Amino acid sequence: MRICPHEQGSDGWLRDRLGVPTASNFAKLITTTGKPSTSAEGYINQLIAERLTGVRTEVKVTEWMQRGTELESAAREFYELFSDNSVYEVGFCKHDVLECGMSPDGLIDTTTLEGGLEIKCPAPATHVSYLRGNKLPSTYKQQVMGQMWIAELEWVDFVSYHPDMPVLITRAYRDDDYINLLADEVEKACEIIETQYQKLGALI
Repeated sequence: MRICPHEQGSDGWLRDRLGVPTASNFAKLITTTGKPSTSAEGYINQLIAERLTGVRTEVKVTEWMQRGTELESAAREFYELFSDNSVYEVGFCKHDVLECGMSPDGLIDTTTLEGGLEIKCPAPATHVSYLRGNKLPSTYKQQVMGQMWIAELEWVDFVSYHPDMPVLITRAYRDDDYINLLADEVEKACEIIETQYQKLGALI
């Protein structure tokens, strides 16, 4: 894993992610069942365009996305107190070889780096659905397994936080069979992005 030096949310962090498949978007490359996603072509085209233009794709920030950003530090503090784990924050983390990466909400400082942290601060009804499920929501499978793949983690603690309700903390362990399928799809995407960037960039 290669850890970029820029703080999450900074201009440098945005540049680190430009034109690069990220764990939060791995669902656009592979489904939860391990099949190629029908969204892959569009996502790959988006990343090629980012590399050619040097301009990132604008993401509309919803009310709940903004609220999640504001509550993340409180959720991290709650997790540290509850779990007695020390969490340290890092910037964008790239794969050792491939131009893909992830931005964890924290890495767990144990005797050996083996765990990560993924925090969500969703809308109230969504939070209740996560509490009732009491496990990693399937919609985040690709993101969390991607984090374990890139950082070579054994587990990721998933936290769903709402200040007025119980907090969900559940641990997801690596699934090597699924991670192998995910790695194949991400590697294919990285190869296409690089090849087409070189080909199309030569025409500019």
